[in-house]
Amino acid sequence: MADLPKTAEPARARLSPRKKQQISRGVQYALLVVALVAVVLYADWGSLAQNFAKPDVAEHALPELFTVALRNTIIYAVGGFVFAFVLGLLLALMRLSQVRPYRWIAVVYIEIFRGLPALLIFLMITFLPLALPGFQVPFGTYGQGILGLGLVGAAYQAEVFRAGLQAVPKGQTEAARSLGMSATRAQVTVIIPQAIRMVIPPTTNQFVALLKDSSLVLFLGVSGEYVELAKFGNDLASQYANATPIMVAGVTYLIVTIPLGYLASRLEGRKGRKR
Repeated sequence: MADLPKTAEPARARLSPRKKQQISRGVQYALLVVALVAVVLYADWGSLAQNFAKPDVAEHALPELFTVALRNTIIYAVGGFVFAFVLGLLLALMRLSQVRPYRWIAVVYIEIFRGLPALLIFLMITFLPLALPGFQVPFGTYGQGILGLGLVGAAYQAEVFRAGLQAVPKGQTEAARSLGMSATRAQVTVIIPQAIRMVIPPTTNQFVALLKDSSLVLFLGVSGEYVELAKFGNDLASQYANATPIMVAGVTYLIVTIPLGYLASRLEGRKGRKR
């Protein structure tokens, strides 16, 4: 039987890998352009601008957005971060402890607070006065917000610290002990400072996460001078029957979180180059 002519081979099989990659990339660009054109043609830009970007509503929101809402957001986030930082470090040390009950307590805490939705934690905080009659969270509404963020953040921060502590070479502890340091002093002066330097990038990401989670403070029923960005935007949106304040609040979040996210990426990159 005579051999089949080479022209019977599928045309695609004759293309080089580079040519196939160029065609694939061209198809993807074409699909993206088609999708963008469809969005531009389909959207009602006049209605969107009227409902999501009304200049006079945005102008009315701006002063208090920075002097009240953003200020409170930073107070809740920074307070919750400090709480989570301290408690997270303590939990990490307990989890790595040679005393078994300490390890159990740390594991139970971390698993519970990582497993529960953050919203549920905030809702539980609102019932604390009923569960514990006479108990008042220090600093009132600010304290409640910081408590909620700190309890949730500590569970994640503990795992960050645990990874950092375990990454410090054991030789560092042995060297410190050989110099006559006690186990506690070696931890405080040698191991923990090195671990903290190692976990700065993920800790920055944790702060960004807490900053965004500060929006959950609205479920504490805050009002007036205690509102943060999300509650502030929602209240004004209801007042004006317009979504512009929510958009303004969202942009304000991005103004803070994008630079912090970029900083965390730079720190991660620098840490990777040092390895």
